[in-house]
Amino acid sequence: MDATTDLLRVLACGSVDDGKSTLIGRLLFELGAVEDDVMDALARDSLRFGSTGAELDYALLVDGLAAEREQGVTIDLAYRFFQTATRRYVLADAPGHEQYTRNMATGASRADVAVLLVDARRGVAVQTRRHAAIAALMGVKQFVLVVNKMDLVAFDQTVFAAIADEFAAMMLTLGGTALAAIPVCARDGDNVTQRSERITWYGGPCLLAALQSAQPQLPVVETALRLPVQMVLRPDDQTRLYVGSIAAGRLSVGDSITNVISGMSARVAQLILPDAERQTAQAGDAVSVILDHEIDISRGDVLATAPLPALADALEASVVWMQEAPLEVGRALTLMLGTSRVTCTVTAINDRLDLASLSRHPASQLQFNEVGSLHLTLMQPLICEPYAQCRTLGGFILVDRLSGDTLGAGMVAAATSTRGNLQWQKLDVTPLVRANLKGQLPAVLWFTGLPASGKSTIANLVERLLTARGQHTMLLDGDNVRHGLNRDLGFNEADRVENIRRIAEVSKLFVDAGIIVIVAFISPYQSDREMARQLVGPERFLEIFVDTPVAECRRRDPKGHYARADAGLLRQFTGVDAPYQAPTNPELHLRTLDHAPDALAAMVVDDLRQRRLIG
Repeated sequence: MDATTDLLRVLACGSVDDGKSTLIGRLLFELGAVEDDVMDALARDSLRFGSTGAELDYALLVDGLAAEREQGVTIDLAYRFFQTATRRYVLADAPGHEQYTRNMATGASRADVAVLLVDARRGVAVQTRRHAAIAALMGVKQFVLVVNKMDLVAFDQTVFAAIADEFAAMMLTLGGTALAAIPVCARDGDNVTQRSERITWYGGPCLLAALQSAQPQLPVVETALRLPVQMVLRPDDQTRLYVGSIAAGRLSVGDSITNVISGMSARVAQLILPDAERQTAQAGDAVSVILDHEIDISRGDVLATAPLPALADALEASVVWMQEAPLEVGRALTLMLGTSRVTCTVTAINDRLDLASLSRHPASQLQFNEVGSLHLTLMQPLICEPYAQCRTLGGFILVDRLSGDTLGAGMVAAATSTRGNLQWQKLDVTPLVRANLKGQLPAVLWFTGLPASGKSTIANLVERLLTARGQHTMLLDGDNVRHGLNRDLGFNEADRVENIRRIAEVSKLFVDAGIIVIVAFISPYQSDREMARQLVGPERFLEIFVDTPVAECRRRDPKGHYARADAGLLRQFTGVDAPYQAPTNPELHLRTLDHAPDALAAMVVDDLRQRRLIG
C-alpha cells in the first residue's frame, strides 16, 4: 500500500449518547482489531461499567478515560488505528457534549471524512448541526450519516428517510458531499461491516464500504512551496539546519527559496529527511534544509517559492468560540498560526451562524460554541493564506493572553494588508550613521512593574546619570504619553494593546535616530512586551523588571489610585481588578525593597556599560 494514499482519517461525531463509541468499538471488534487480552478486559469492564447488561459494551473499547467510563460519555478525543486489506485508518471518537466542542474541532482539523451519528429516536439535533458545520468549516468535504439505534424505532424506513432527507439538505447548505446515509444498530453490528439482514429495505453500503469509497485529502504538492520553520539547529560552527514540515509544494536541491519575512533568497544545498539525505521532498515530508549561503531565518518564518503567501496585518476569518464568556468587539487575544504567535484585536464581528437554519445573521458578539465571521487586526505582520488553500497557513487558534487557555479555533478566509501599496523609501542617512554621530549604541530600556513600583522614579534617575555622561536619551513615561499621543485611548484590553503598540513604534523611531530610549510603562501583559521587543528589534531591547510587592505599592500609592480602585471608583486598575504578568526572564531584575532608587539606577547604567552600549 502507498503510504501517501492508503491512510484515511475519520472523525466520528454527533450529539451525546448517539452511540459513537459503541459504533467504533463494534467496528474494531468485527475487523479483528482487538487483542484477546483486551477482549477479556472488555468482558470484565462491561459488567462493571457497561450499559448493556450481560452483553459486551463495545463503547468501552474506545472510552479510555476513567471519568468517561464512570459517566458513560466521551470527554476527550479517543483515537483508534486499524486497517483492511486495502486501506489504513485513523479513527477519532469526538465528544458529544457542548463543553467539549473544542476537542471535536481538533479532530475535524485533520479529518478526511466525518461520520455523523444520529439517534433514530431524536433525529438531527442542534449539536449534530454544530458538529457538521464545524467539520465543514475545518475543510472536511465528505460526510457519512449513520442513523443509529434503528432497533429502537422497529427499523422504521419512514423514520430513516426523514432523517436522511434532512441530512441531504444540510449537506447542500454546507457544501459537503454525502457519501451515504446508513441505517444502523451499532450494538448488534447491523450495517457496520456487513449488510444487515434485519434491514432488508435498505440497498446502500454498510459503514465500512462507505469508508472504503472515501478519498483521503492528499498533500498539496502541485503548488508553490510552503515550508514553515519550526526550529534552527547548529550542529557545528559552519552549518545551520532549517527544520520544518513542508505544508505545500515540492522542494529539491538547487531550488531557490525565499524567506517571506525578510525577502532574502538562497538555494538549497542539501535536503535531509528523517531516513536519509534526498534530492527531492514534497508536502507532508519533515525536512532539514541546508542553504548555499546563510540568510536570516528563525522560528516562525516561512520559506516559499513564488507566488509568495500574504504578509497580512488584518484577517477576515471564521471562528468557533469556545469560552463561556462571550467574544466581543475590542477583545485582545493571542493568535497562534503554525509556528507564529501574534497579538490581535477583534475589530468587527460580521455575523454568526444560526445552527437551526444554517443561515448567517448579524451579530455583536459570539456566545459559547457559536460559529461566526470576524475581522481581526494584527499587531505584527503574519504570514498566512486562506484555509481552503493551505490548512497549515490558514488554520489558527485564539488564546487568552493571560492564562494561555485556548478560547477559539479559526480559519483564514482572506488576508489583507494596509501596506499593499507601501514601499520602504531608501534613505542615505542610516540608523548606524546617526548612532555613530552620537557616539553610542541606541537601545530601548523598557521599565515594567506594578503601579507605584518605582518605574518612573528609577527611569528618571537613569536618564539623569546618562545625560551627565553625555549620552543622548529620551524618556517616555506612561502617564505623560497619555496626555498627548495616546490621549484618545482608554483602559480596556484593546486600548491597552494599542497603547503599547504606539509607544513601541515611537521607541523604534527614536532608536533609528540613535537615541537611548527609556520607557516607563506598566505594560502588564507579557505578550505586549514581546510585541514591543519584536518591533524594536530583540538586540536593541532590554526588559527591566521593577519588582515591588503589591502590598508595598499600596502603601506608597502616591497618586491615590489603589485607594480609588478599592473604593470602586477606578475600574480595570492593574494590581487590583486587572492582572499583571511579571517578566519571567528580564534582562534586569530590580528589587526595590533591597536597594534605594539611586543605587538601582546606578545598576542599570553599569549593566549598559557591561553590555558595551555606552562607553
